[in-house]
Formats: sequence, structure tokens, C-alpha cells
Amino acid sequence: MLQSQTWTPGGGTFAPVRTDGANQTLRDRVNSRTWFHRIDLGQGVITPGFDDSPGKLPHMHIPERLDGWEVLDVGAYDGFFSFECERRGASRVVAADKFCWTAPKGTMGDGEGFRIAKEALNSRVIPHEIFVEDLTPEAVGQFDLVLFLGVLYHAPDPFRYLRTVRQVCRKMCIIETHVDAQDINRPAAIFYPGTTLNHDASNWWGPNNQCVIEMAKEAGFARCELITEWANARSLFHAFV
Repeated sequence: MLQSQTWTPGGGTFAPVRTDGANQTLRDRVNSRTWFHRIDLGQGVITPGFDDSPGKLPHMHIPERLDGWEVLDVGAYDGFFSFECERRGASRVVAADKFCWTAPKGTMGDGEGFRIAKEALNSRVIPHEIFVEDLTPEAVGQFDLVLFLGVLYHAPDPFRYLRTVRQVCRKMCIIETHVDAQDINRPAAIFYPGTTLNHDASNWWGPNNQCVIEMAKEAGFARCELITEWANARSLFHAFV
């Protein structure tokens, strides 16, 4: 069992994409859009995402080697964690998203960031445009590791989402989510009507740590452990089948 830890993410704006010897076409494509993930594409190019994705890795405790593992990244967005699992030797990685891949063309959620990164990295990650509600073993198969990062609090029915994820997980799931109600000493969650949380109508629930752990167990995971508490009201958990 890992000991829970707290981590303060780096803030501020990342430096512009480096230009030392980078491929001009790739550089232009990267700079033409807004990114969520910060991804090293090689050729001197790092996408200027505002999420400190690389900084989170040491605190997530993803297995260092994933040789022979099949991985599903739910809500993959620009694909940082999908590509990282591929780098760690996973035999098959499926990046699943729809909400962040079907926004109007030219916006951050149009899926183009993932496509640019996949091409630049010559990646074999398999994209699958699908809503969380539609994830089933018949639709996508089952996976040794499921990444469920930054998705739970966007769920109108978070318990249903966890049950859905459990169906496609055969070993381990990493859950990361916004949390709230930490002062309540029992499983609880705060409901956010309208744009209450961060002026974003897609944010629905803020469960506390106990709520996430108990929902995961009720959804069919044998155990669920708190691993990391981010300083910005977010927590990360490992759940096991």
C-alpha cells in the first residue's frame, strides 16, 4: 500500500515551444492551437499545455514498466498519458474520448492536438471516439490498466461512470478527480448546478475522498486507496479488481 502524499502543481505559463532545430512544419502546427497537455514531441518541440502533465507523473505511481499490459485512457484529450503508457512498454493502448474531440474545429477540444502528437511521435496508440457511457467490454474490450483522469466530476451520474469503468478493467484503475466536502466525516459529494464550479457547466459533482473510495468499492473494485492529494482540491486513487 502506498502512503498518501500531497503535491503542489507548478503554476504559471509554460515557456513557448523551443525552436532549436525543430521541424518548421511541426512547430507551426503546434503553435497554431491551444493545448491542454504538455507533450515532448521530439525535434525540439514541446506542446505548451497548461496542465503540468509531466510534473504529475512521479506522484501518480503508474507502474514503471507496462510490458504486456493493455491500457485504456478514458478522456484522453491531447493524449499525454496514452503516449506515456506506450513509452513504458504497454502492448496496446486505446485512447478514448469524444467530449474533448468533437468541439468545433479550431478549438482546444477538436481532437487535433491528439492527432498532431500521435503523428509526431509515430505512435501506435489507437484512438476510439466514444462517450464514457458507451464503454463496454463488447465495444472496447477489457484492459489491465484503465486511466480515469479528470473525468469523474464531469459525470452527471458518477456512480454509473465508475461501474462502467469497472466493467472494462481487469486489474487496476487510476482515478483522478476534483474533490470537495472534505470536512464531512462520511462519504459525501457536493452538487454544482449550472456553472457553479469554475464557470463550467460540464462540472457536476465534487465528492470527498471517502465518497470516491466507497463508490469505487460499490462499483465492484475489491479495494480503492488514496494515493495523492493535489493542492488544488484534487485527489488521485488506485483501485484494484
